[in-house]
Amino acid sequence: MNGKNIDINCDVGEGIGNEPELFPFISSCNIACGGHAGDEDTIREIGLLANKHKVKVGAHPSYPDKDNFGRVALDITEKELKETLKHQVNTFLKVIVSAGVTMNHIKPHGALYNEIAKNNKVAITFLEAIHEFKKKAILYVPYKSVVAKIAKERGFAIRYEVFCDRNYNDDLTLVSRKEKDSLILDEKKVFEHVLRIVEDNAVKTISGSIKKIKADTFCIHGDTPNAIEILTYLSNELPKRRIQISK
Repeated sequence: MNGKNIDINCDVGEGIGNEPELFPFISSCNIACGGHAGDEDTIREIGLLANKHKVKVGAHPSYPDKDNFGRVALDITEKELKETLKHQVNTFLKVIVSAGVTMNHIKPHGALYNEIAKNNKVAITFLEAIHEFKKKAILYVPYKSVVAKIAKERGFAIRYEVFCDRNYNDDLTLVSRKEKDSLILDEKKVFEHVLRIVEDNAVKTISGSIKKIKADTFCIHGDTPNAIEILTYLSNELPKRRIQISK
């Protein structure tokens, strides 16, 4: 097998405070920009730290809902959603540019991410909200999602994302966090999950089925309880299969 390089991204700036431990193990990050967590100070702090570790920096906008950490789909108008998303990404961009950091990508968070994967109307609203950033940033989206299809049609540069620490349904949606098996916390199982995707372009779903999938970037959540242990294990084991995390 020829050697491969992969991108591992992580959601950060969400108040966990483990970024100094995470950044040596990842190659890109998604910084909360005020919707579900974070503010200008945390954006600047985390952006500078990421730059120091040669970690690519992206905006992580969400529904404006800190109470539910952006994990509940809000019943707001298209206008309200567009306005908050534009404000979040513009705030993020203003802060990191002033800090001398470059925006690499945009990745929506939580319930917004799940909604645009399946809801045509919300996906279009999201893409219209970030249209002005189309030439400035790559878009991280789920494979075979509604938003991926529309984004490609509209000329966005996209990267397909899969999750290291989440289980998948047969339709390639994520198992709901309300279900007990939504997270993969065992380091060896995470490794097996990632390895199957890298080597076979396939994922084993929660039902045990094997489904084809494509990944350009792999996410681990910064608030996964043992995120550091998982990343440490991956950084040790992946090179044994000639898979490198690319900085």
